[in-house]
Amino acid sequence: MEGLTSTTIRCVGGIVFDAYGRLLLIRRRNDPGSGQWSLPGGRVEPGETDETAVVRELAEETGLDVIPGTLVGSVRRGRYEIFDYACEVGGGILTAGDDASDARWSDAADLARLEAAGALVDRLYVTLRDWNALPRA
Repeated sequence: MEGLTSTTIRCVGGIVFDAYGRLLLIRRRNDPGSGQWSLPGGRVEPGETDETAVVRELAEETGLDVIPGTLVGSVRRGRYEIFDYACEVGGGILTAGDDASDARWSDAADLARLEAAGALVDRLYVTLRDWNALPRA
């Protein structure tokens, strides 16, 4: 964890698309970003690898079993350093839970509407665009 200070909290997120190219989003129940839509994810617990944390967090927040893949990118949000991984769905049923008050699949038009309405967490749309990770039309 080179470059991270002791006050930095390591987090992970999952970038997951369904067979239709729609992006998995959750509505955050708690701060930071309470009430806004975001990628599912959360804190890496002591002793966990990023991959283990992604699997656990996505199961808790979405009810889906995922298979983590490559690191897509990382962002710093205050004291949170978030590492976002491409993931594939291996099973489960989409159901909001834990820190998520809602969960859904979002196509390009829906994501653009959420961005225009200010309903996405800060800079999510721009970051996904920069990573070439926006949903298909």
